[in-house]
Amino acid sequence: MIAGLPLSGGGRPSQGARRHAAAARIISTREGVYDPDTDQETQETPSMPNKALFRSFGRLTVAAFVVLLAGCAGGPVGTWPGDAQSTQTEQALPVRIGYACCNLHYSGDWISDSNYTQLSFIPVGTPITVKKIDRYRYRAYVDVAGRPMRMGLDYGRGQETTEQWVNKVVVLDDPRTRLATFPPLIREAIWLGRVMRGMTREQVIMAAGYPQSDETPWLDVLYWRYWWASSGPYYVYWSRNKEVTRIEGSPEILSQVTYRGE
Repeated sequence: MIAGLPLSGGGRPSQGARRHAAAARIISTREGVYDPDTDQETQETPSMPNKALFRSFGRLTVAAFVVLLAGCAGGPVGTWPGDAQSTQTEQALPVRIGYACCNLHYSGDWISDSNYTQLSFIPVGTPITVKKIDRYRYRAYVDVAGRPMRMGLDYGRGQETTEQWVNKVVVLDDPRTRLATFPPLIREAIWLGRVMRGMTREQVIMAAGYPQSDETPWLDVLYWRYWWASSGPYYVYWSRNKEVTRIEGSPEILSQVTYRGE
């Protein structure tokens, strides 16, 4: 007799007893069920609540995937939401939009701070769009009345930055409005790019531009030095009331840079 189990006739356990004994020998473990007869552990079947949880998770996953597909289908193939906005933001914007402060002399597509008077010039008030300033190469890329050109700070690098120089010669307000208020002789001299006695500093700048800042770092001085060419300087002298008193230079240069109203 095995303790706790009744025997059938002849000392042999009944069929029901054998089933109970086998069930008793099956030991439940933490992660599954261990059967001593087979020496194997079988995975325990999840309970009904766990099955319901898995089914709910599956439904949520499918729903999220459907929503994602619907959102992507709203735009063209190969794009994501926000691409158009990023592209517009990354487009290059002008650095400055304004006007030529003065008559700017140039050679080819190059506008230098030397502003040699013998060269052709861009008239005062011409629209200029500054597209890019390269501070490391001391130049700016501009559009002058629809023509691509470059501006170069060749001489005044020790006195001002490229940006400071560009902002000085590309002004925000059209100077032609101010020019229209000057006396007729002064207006004509400025349009011809020449200077004359009695001009103010503002008027000389419109006519001849700014002097090189490496030679004239301050405007509040006795005279300004300009250049007809690389080897031909001329000088504009000022009175105490800041008007031109005289212009000095070689006769050949003076005949080209001064206006007598004749």
